[in-house]
Amino acid sequence: MIKVIIIDDHPIVIDGLKNLFFTHEDISLIESYKLGKEAIDALKGMDVDVILLDINLPDMNGINLCSDLKRNHPGLKIIALSLHNEHAVIRSMLQNGALGYVIKNAPGDEILEAIRTVARGQKYLCSATRTTMANAEADQHITVPLITRREKEVLQLIGKGLTTQQVADQLFISPHTVESHRKKLMEKFEVNNIISVIKLATDYRLL
Repeated sequence: MIKVIIIDDHPIVIDGLKNLFFTHEDISLIESYKLGKEAIDALKGMDVDVILLDINLPDMNGINLCSDLKRNHPGLKIIALSLHNEHAVIRSMLQNGALGYVIKNAPGDEILEAIRTVARGQKYLCSATRTTMANAEADQHITVPLITRREKEVLQLIGKGLTTQQVADQLFISPHTVESHRKKLMEKFEVNNIISVIKLATDYRLL
């Protein structure tokens, strides 16, 4: 029996996976968590084989979480479960400990195959991801920074031309917090202005 947990905050995804696993006796869904912190705390006393991990979580990004989980639980097998199908994102996740990578609209058979494959300690990429990786020679040295949901919201509003105060009003946060997000985004993308951040985020299809 392969014991699985899901770390994903999308109810539709979780319900779909529950239904998928229900008819397969060799896979048991132990629990699902919406937040990375919840999963970290729960894993301290849990016997788990495979984790299906969303890259974009409300409280942290999946790449950092993947790295932390592998460091603290070396035996865990992690499959990235993501909407992103860009080479640099896939590469970043694999470099930080994921053994598999499956996009969320992959057929159920591929998700099941991914779980069974990584449970045996072997790598697995879904068909769409394999195609992306095969066509990505030009991008092989690019690593995409992962941005939080709030950073994405701030960046989208700035991209629409809103001022710091307008962004703060719309998101119900302080102007100081907006500026902190702006600074953090420039640090993550290693540029010195927010326009460059918007361009790179758009190029990487993060917006």
